[in-house]
Amino acid sequence: MPKLRTSCLLLSALVASAFTVPLASASEASVPETSASQPEEAGERLVFRLPPPAPRLFAITPERRALLNTIRYAEGTWAGGTAVGYRVMFGGGLMPSLDRHPDRVIRKSGYASAAAGAYQFMPFTWSLASRSLGLTAFGPEVQDQAAIFLIQRRGALALADLGLFTPHLAARLAPEWASFPTMAGRSFYGQPVRRFHDLRRFYEDNLSQLRGEVAQVAVEPSCLPAESIECRLEALKRLP
Repeated sequence: MPKLRTSCLLLSALVASAFTVPLASASEASVPETSASQPEEAGERLVFRLPPPAPRLFAITPERRALLNTIRYAEGTWAGGTAVGYRVMFGGGLMPSLDRHPDRVIRKSGYASAAAGAYQFMPFTWSLASRSLGLTAFGPEVQDQAAIFLIQRRGALALADLGLFTPHLAARLAPEWASFPTMAGRSFYGQPVRRFHDLRRFYEDNLSQLRGEVAQVAVEPSCLPAESIECRLEALKRLP
C-alpha cells in the first residue's frame, strides 16, 4: 500500500506540472491603451477615468409647464412668457449672460437677495439642483429642469401632475418660493405673497391654453396621408 500511494502522488505531481502556466510579471504584463473608460497608470496605482454621467431629465407636460409658468408669474419673472424672464435677477435687473448663476447679492426695498433666473434660484439652491441633475450653464431649459427638481424635492410633483392648483400644492411649494402662500395665506418667509385665487386663475388659464396647443398639434398633421408612419412620427416630434 505505501508503494502504491507514493506512485499516485508522483503521477499527480507530473500531471499538475504539465498544465502549469507561468504568470507574467508586472513588467511583462500587457496593458491595453488608455481610454476614457480604462484605467490609467499613476505611479503604483490605477486610476479609472470614467465619462461624466448623463444629466437627468424630467418630461415637461402641459401640467408641469403650467405650474412652472405660475411660479414665474408669482416670482415676477413671467414677462409675458418671453425668454427674458430667465435673465431676471432680484430687484428686476437682467444678468448679462446665462453661462452661470450670477451669485450676486442685490439690495432693494429693504431686502437683500442673490436670487436669479425665472424661478429666482438662490445660489446654494441652484448648486444643489445642478449637481443633483448634472446640469451646466444657466439657460432656460436648464432652469426648467432645476425647478422641477425642486418641486419633486418638496414632494409636490405628483400633485402637480394631477392638473389641479390646490391650496395644498401651493403650501407645499411655499418654503421653496416665498411668493407662494401657505395654508394660512401668508408667505413662509414673511415676504410679499401672491393671493391663492390669483395664482389659481393664472394656472387654469395657462393650462387650458397649453392643452389646446397639444390638441391642435395632434389633430393637424404636417403631412399626408395622416395615417402613414411618417406623419405619425412627425406629429410626435412636434409634441412639447
